[in-house]
Amino acid sequence: MIRALLALFRRDLTLARRIGGGGLMGVVFFLSLVTIVPFAIGPDLNLLSRIGPAVLWIAALLSGLLGLDRLFQADDEDGSLDLLRLSPVPLELVVLTKCLAHWCATGLPLVIVAPLFGLMLALDGPALWGVTLSLLVGTPALTFLGAIGAALTVSLRRGGLLLSILVIPLAVPVLIFGVSTAQAASGGTVPFLTPLLILCGLSLGALALAPFAAAAALRGAGE
Repeated sequence: MIRALLALFRRDLTLARRIGGGGLMGVVFFLSLVTIVPFAIGPDLNLLSRIGPAVLWIAALLSGLLGLDRLFQADDEDGSLDLLRLSPVPLELVVLTKCLAHWCATGLPLVIVAPLFGLMLALDGPALWGVTLSLLVGTPALTFLGAIGAALTVSLRRGGLLLSILVIPLAVPVLIFGVSTAQAASGGTVPFLTPLLILCGLSLGALALAPFAAAAALRGAGE
């Protein structure tokens, strides 16, 4: 079973690189959003540094939605999803593996480039470290929550808009505590560990619950 899951993980990573540029497309979109903000706000570095963590988190959320509708839809179109449903491997583990592969292809590159893009928003060292750590801890939750929306819209063509409507409200708590963690790292009234631990709890909760919810949705779509 482990060998089958590793093969699925490698397959999804390979497909992510071949289709739409994988993580590169998300990084370019991430860069576009971060670049637009200083032009809209103006040359006020103090203002940019205050809103920088929020800008990076919103950009990461929107970048993560790119290609999320194809998480299960591509497999549904070529018949692979039916084979995955009938395989002896539990569908919950299949969903978990596909989510991990999707995060490695799209979420991890955003975490890596976040410090560089943070410099464009005049973030200081502690803020850069805080926002990078918060993205590393919090973006898996966005992926797992997105998997629920992707499973619910797997049978819909052009379901990307509906997926965004479903996922964004669920992602609001992750966004709030992600920004709070980044801001607490550079000083504030809230201790740094408080929002960080809550963010870890949200990611672990999504890790525990999302595969079961997404698998149930996929089974329902196949009936």
